[in-house]
Amino acid sequence: MTSKLNWLMSNTNPGGVILQSWLSAHDISSQLAKKYVQSNWLVKLRSGVYVRPGRPSQWQDAVYCLISQDKTQVRLIGLTSLTLQGKSQYLQSRSQSIWLGVPPKVVLPRWFRGFSENSSEKVGNEEPKWNVINMGKNQPSIENNLIELDVSGTHLPASNLELAIFEVLDAIPKLISFDHAAELFQGLVNLSPRKIQSLLQSSNSIKANRLFLFLADFYQMPWRERLDDSKIDLGSGNRKIVSGGKLDKRYQITVPEKFIRRN
Repeated sequence: MTSKLNWLMSNTNPGGVILQSWLSAHDISSQLAKKYVQSNWLVKLRSGVYVRPGRPSQWQDAVYCLISQDKTQVRLIGLTSLTLQGKSQYLQSRSQSIWLGVPPKVVLPRWFRGFSENSSEKVGNEEPKWNVINMGKNQPSIENNLIELDVSGTHLPASNLELAIFEVLDAIPKLISFDHAAELFQGLVNLSPRKIQSLLQSSNSIKANRLFLFLADFYQMPWRERLDDSKIDLGSGNRKIVSGGKLDKRYQITVPEKFIRRN
């Protein structure tokens, strides 16, 4: 085994997605990569993109490649982060979407958008559905709100519980239903009030801020009394969250009628 091939085997894993730009930066030319394909050390996925054979490639391999080789600042957010932290009874199967947060104006490469799982085996290809969410100006600060998750041996950056449920609430009703989001929220009794306070204070999403406090009140969360509403931007005027709902007078949001408490 040559030194370059030995380096490649030492710095990649079976099933890993590999970019030619990354190979070239490490002195492995496209001509040499072609020889590796001919010798079955690599499988060509598409122009400039390879997969190392040995196991079926999965969505987390594509995300890891995007971060480590393409240097795109992407992270697992919202429902995907909650699910991988064991906070959702809804299994994150291939039929479900993967929530990704990306910086403003970032366009994900074509190979990633068209990535097919199991592509290293060339059979049973399935494209995961990427729910790509632009982390724009209304998003709260991510400082001290990021963690690392182990996804079947692949380590990826992700939102912590406090930030992930905020992202879920902000995605109602476009990506998730009110009822599903509320069910997720109900199980988060051990959130950090300090982290929540910092999160909501740095957020400009009036909808998500109001929903966070509304559901905290509705489920009588033990951490609710430690939040200072006066430091959180709740805006003014009504916000329609769902169609055909009822207005909660305190937070001025339209929610499903069953969430309106009767006095």
